[in-house]
Amino acid sequence: MVRCDYMEGMGSDTESQHSPEQATLALTPETESRIHLWQETGIYPHPELQVFPQPRTHEYSRTELMLIHHLSTISNDLHLKATSHLTIWTQKLPKFLSIAALHPYVMSSLLSFSASHLAWVHNSSGARQLHLHYGSIALQGLHEAIGNFSPANADAILAASLLLLWQATDWRSWSSLRGGVQSILSTMHSMQHESLFTEYVASEDALAIAFRVPQRRPSINPNDRVGILQNAAYALQRLQNTLVGNEVELHYSSLLLAYIQQLQNAQPAQNPEDQFAYLYQLRKWLFWIPVALLQRDGGQGPALLTLAHFYASALALEPLFPDLGSSFCAATALTPLEAILAVTEAMQSQHGTSPAAMEIAASMQYPRQMAMEYKTRTMHLQSLPVHSPLPTQRPEQAMGRYVKMESQSPANIPYLPSQPQEAAATTSYLTPPNQSWEMSPQSWNPVPSPQFPPPSLQGYDDHMSNYGYTGFVQPSRSNALWT
Repeated sequence: MVRCDYMEGMGSDTESQHSPEQATLALTPETESRIHLWQETGIYPHPELQVFPQPRTHEYSRTELMLIHHLSTISNDLHLKATSHLTIWTQKLPKFLSIAALHPYVMSSLLSFSASHLAWVHNSSGARQLHLHYGSIALQGLHEAIGNFSPANADAILAASLLLLWQATDWRSWSSLRGGVQSILSTMHSMQHESLFTEYVASEDALAIAFRVPQRRPSINPNDRVGILQNAAYALQRLQNTLVGNEVELHYSSLLLAYIQQLQNAQPAQNPEDQFAYLYQLRKWLFWIPVALLQRDGGQGPALLTLAHFYASALALEPLFPDLGSSFCAATALTPLEAILAVTEAMQSQHGTSPAAMEIAASMQYPRQMAMEYKTRTMHLQSLPVHSPLPTQRPEQAMGRYVKMESQSPANIPYLPSQPQEAAATTSYLTPPNQSWEMSPQSWNPVPSPQFPPPSLQGYDDHMSNYGYTGFVQPSRSNALWT
């Protein structure tokens, strides 16, 4: 359960469909006061993030300021806890926001990203509408910017491209954005010392490497596939024994174990579209679940062990999806996983040979092994010749006009199109939706958001309300809308 100071209500569905920019977010009084003070003084409420230049409040609506504040609060909370480097995006937010303050299409990308998280947390159709609205604006602005690519706007184009790449919900759009990012990184290599994204452009960066190596990986044989999934399932079952008594972490690890077991029962994906659909849900979890666990007050150890297995699963499963390449989620998972490995190793050294230290060491064996194996595979792939023509193209050539950036999937369970009929008869599988950001959502299948722990955790909401946060509404199965 993520700690959030935004309530579920965001205006009626009918109203938000006609004018999404007018949708309202219900806030706690404390947050309302902070945003009002921000508007009055123009002083960004989170100086610890060192955002410069800061967003100018008079340029944004109240709803837009609240969306900016939402992401900023999450990033600031984790920064103060010294855990912002343990997620994919929270440590990067200040840099994105600094660029967004000068480039409206980057800001629209961030607003869309923020709204998609709120929709996932609060099961809100109003937030979904904001996500679609700002995503469409961002995509249009990005297309205009890449037509005038230059050193002056290279960082902004890369920032918007990455943010929209993270939100893409179909293979065609994601592949096009991926080609654009690949081309931008190649073009920016000569100007890396002038870029705010030096770490992305640098040769040794995991994500930059993922974009440079050949996109198509060698296919693995069926026996290797079985072994990969069996090892992942065994590691999660072993983790759950360690997590006894930590119900929130058990809930999320159970979701991941069920996902691995579904892959075990499914036939291998035969084409890029199916591969995208198979791996889509895990990628969503990598963005949102770390925030949900790290913002909680309480013991950090169980959360780190759980997150390490989410990241390790992304690394382990990467060979099963050769058309996606490691840039889909494995490369983004490596850096926070290595950070968690460093933290847990420090925990072990503090406890010496105590039972706690031995338990941590045993639980982290699988994540540590997956990190080593992934880096070994990456080194091998770097030695292969690159056949893709994308690095020699200009960004506007690589990123086709056909990108349509759809709304986020409402699927709690990942879509497995090759699932055996007997299994499919008892389980709902949903594809990532085929809805353009220019379209309003029509109907969504009633699958509850994985944001919400099972009913046995009802007391957790009461615990969080002690800290002044509201908005944890258990979704109804008849009206579950989330991203």
